[in-house]
Amino acid sequence: MEKDKRELLERQGYRIVGEHSAVKLCHWLKSEIAGGPGCYKETFYGIRSHRCLQMTPTADACNLNCLFCWRAQDWGTDSLIHADDPGRIIEDSIKAQRVLISGFKGNPRVSKEMFAESSSPNQVAISLTGEPTLYRRLGELIEDFHERGMTTFLVTNGTNPKTLEKLDPLPRQLYVSMVAPTEEIYRKLAFPKSGNEWRHLRETLELLPSLDTRRVIRHTLVAKWNLGFAEDYAKLDATADPDFIECKAYMFVGRSRERLLMENMPSHAAIREFSAQLADATGYGVAGEREDSRVALLTRDGALHPL
Repeated sequence: MEKDKRELLERQGYRIVGEHSAVKLCHWLKSEIAGGPGCYKETFYGIRSHRCLQMTPTADACNLNCLFCWRAQDWGTDSLIHADDPGRIIEDSIKAQRVLISGFKGNPRVSKEMFAESSSPNQVAISLTGEPTLYRRLGELIEDFHERGMTTFLVTNGTNPKTLEKLDPLPRQLYVSMVAPTEEIYRKLAFPKSGNEWRHLRETLELLPSLDTRRVIRHTLVAKWNLGFAEDYAKLDATADPDFIECKAYMFVGRSRERLLMENMPSHAAIREFSAQLADATGYGVAGEREDSRVALLTRDGALHPL
């Protein structure tokens, strides 16, 4: 990674790991370690936010330029030639996390037990920024996390179906972001860097039912762009046949504020209304919601299924 890119990310609170990976503390980790609530993934799936490592093996690599993304998009690559050793990435990511949380040790609201647990994460969210399937040793990375007794959540934009088809082992939970109901909206909102991404995403949706892991479709919803269209989303969701569907509001944060407006961030009431419409269209049931994150969860039986 070039020096100016590294310095920019570090000013934004990231810790760069090796040549292409990064770690950043989640808001909800900082909340829970100090006695506050955890994130909606804790409510929906049972993981503990203060023990979650939020990292990416592709801090500067993505093949989309989504308008709602919080990262800078005037630099970066759509491929990743170099591939650091997975074990080294994990070791250095955990070390970076410990550095980032070190300031909490003297906080009177943080117990010794919570601090110790946060220093030894047992869950990893492979997401944060970039597109992780561009890292060609992703399977080895996931396997190493599993060998350390950590659960794995992998978030992908779904544009590399061949990588997902060959991925071994699979993560404990696989998220595919489906950010548009039609190809036309996808091209305007996700700004793919070639003409193939929508087709590849559709191939991933067709692949998903065959993957032996917990599968999540995530709809990131932007008011006046892709919010609504419940029937169109339902057809795509039917192809994917996921275990879970997340309906999540776009949040007006980071560099996305240079591309979108505050009014593009849906209210939780709008998310609740859309979730009900999507539930009717898919036959799924609304299993839970978190107003502070403007998100709702749909499952086949309308019940939560924690890990």
